Amino acid sequence: MAIVAAGAILWRKEKDTLKVLLIHRGRYDDWSWPKGKLDKGEGVVEAAVREIKEETGIKVSLGPKLFESKYTLANGSKKVVHYWSAKVTDSALKKQKFKPDEEVSSFKWVTISEAKKLLTYEHDNDPLDVLVKLNQANNLDTRPIILLRHAKATPRDEWKKGEATRPLLPVGLVQAAALATTLKAYAPKLVVTSSWKRCMDTVLPYLNKYKAKLLERSQLSELGAKNGPKRTIKLVNKLVASGKGVVICSHRPALPTIVKAVGAYGDKAQRQELEAALAMQPGEMYVLHVSKNTGKKAGKIVAIESIGPAFAD
Repeated sequence: MAIVAAGAILWRKEKDTLKVLLIHRGRYDDWSWPKGKLDKGEGVVEAAVREIKEETGIKVSLGPKLFESKYTLANGSKKVVHYWSAKVTDSALKKQKFKPDEEVSSFKWVTISEAKKLLTYEHDNDPLDVLVKLNQANNLDTRPIILLRHAKATPRDEWKKGEATRPLLPVGLVQAAALATTLKAYAPKLVVTSSWKRCMDTVLPYLNKYKAKLLERSQLSELGAKNGPKRTIKLVNKLVASGKGVVICSHRPALPTIVKAVGAYGDKAQRQELEAALAMQPGEMYVLHVSKNTGKKAGKIVAIESIGPAFAD
């Protein structure tokens, strides 16, 4: 079985010059990207954010996924490293708390050309090449639009008190708790949800643990999307246009309307990729990384990734 790790290329602009952060590991005397192996029970996105904080002292949220690097270690073991891009804001840089240790002895902000000269391992150029292409297309700076299906709920035929009050199962509550950490990796500031109980209970752990604004909208309920699909589409368009990172939590019957709305911001291949979102399992999410560009490219989908639920069937 392959060793799985996760990390990111941290980037920032200095007078319009793109710079990236390299770490130096004294134990191996090498230059590479911040990354590390997953803790037990941890997902790759959570591990990426945690490892970045541990190795660089910088808190980040994840941008588009860049690459899955696969290679063989000197001892013959296979390794897979998942890489994302991660913008480092001025505020995050000021709050950086870095202490050299046996794992990471130092770090350095460098230009792309400097990075290519310093990187010890050839395979570390692969995620860098993707990051450079995103930057050249002016698509590196993004915000997340997260489509989330509520966690696993009590079956319909076992609940007689009305659809709006149907609650999560115990496993659904565990899924919701796990989702809080996963959502934090992308740091959405706005959560918009159906007011029906199973949706509300899905997003509450994130809202209780992290700073985010909550909006309840009937357009995201099953009945709202069925009886007024144009209103649902109008809401989704408004959220994309808001310029904010947002979670949209809804129900399986409403997904075709929601996916149709967000698909309008992607190309043909991305719309085809989003078709799989119609079959999302309870607690599953699709993260759409949307450009922060203005004008005709405003809201353009740059990348899509799916994250399965904890404790799926």
